[in-house]
Amino acid sequence: MKLLYGKLVAQILLSRLKNDILMLDKKPGLAVVLVGNDSASKLYVDLKEKKAEEIGINFSRYDFPENVSQDEILSQIEKLNADEKINGIIVQLPLPKNFDTQKIISSIDPKKDVDGFHPENTQLFLKGEAGMSPVFPRAIAQLIKSVGENLNGKTGIVIANSDEFGQIMSTMLSRENVIAQYVLTENIPSKLGEIKVSDIVVSAVGSPGLLGGQMFKDGSIIIDGGIEKVGDSVLGDVDFASTEALSGWITPVPGGVGPLTIACLLENTFLAFEAQQKEK
Repeated sequence: MKLLYGKLVAQILLSRLKNDILMLDKKPGLAVVLVGNDSASKLYVDLKEKKAEEIGINFSRYDFPENVSQDEILSQIEKLNADEKINGIIVQLPLPKNFDTQKIISSIDPKKDVDGFHPENTQLFLKGEAGMSPVFPRAIAQLIKSVGENLNGKTGIVIANSDEFGQIMSTMLSRENVIAQYVLTENIPSKLGEIKVSDIVVSAVGSPGLLGGQMFKDGSIIIDGGIEKVGDSVLGDVDFASTEALSGWITPVPGGVGPLTIACLLENTFLAFEAQQKEK
């Protein structure tokens, strides 16, 4: 298996964005809301901050303790929605269990929802209409395209833990002319045949060792978007060692989808900035 790193594709995108931002009089602004002390979430926000600053995006960070009230977070988002210097807003997930995640995400102005999680943006994407496209699925699609193979007529399967992600990711693949479907985790045993013949397999469950090398077609492209910390190790959904005898491509965890997801998020921030400037 050849390793498919996201860093190189991300660097190309970030370099282009940096050049575009250098030409601007005003700089795009990205605000991140972080609740609690989850170490992985803090790491992700630190990486987003670092990359944003490298390419000239103004980064504003709002850290809240675990015991903050939901109303305080909603109030903060309301202020950011009204702030003309802020073009993109993300709330770092997961939120603490006592929060209504959907309510929080839905409170973000859809025009500033640079993660593409807002229900309005999700519906626009599924209908094929303009809107903020979802960052994580877009990063996965770009990574698949970076392999350089003709995707027309290839078969793809998405392994997901929600219908929403399954629909979005399979739609994203379909728009690259891949014949795509999705399967929920609990239905994997009945779909082993389809997984085995798929040219492209995307998994984003967060269940280490969920998929083994014997489940894949030789020569396939495997995108492991699952991430889970086990002790001191960060693992994906695929039992990495069991794929070594196969030909094809696989993303490492970490270092696969993650860097490109951040780059696509910053690209969405730039696009949101441009759209908002046109409205003035």
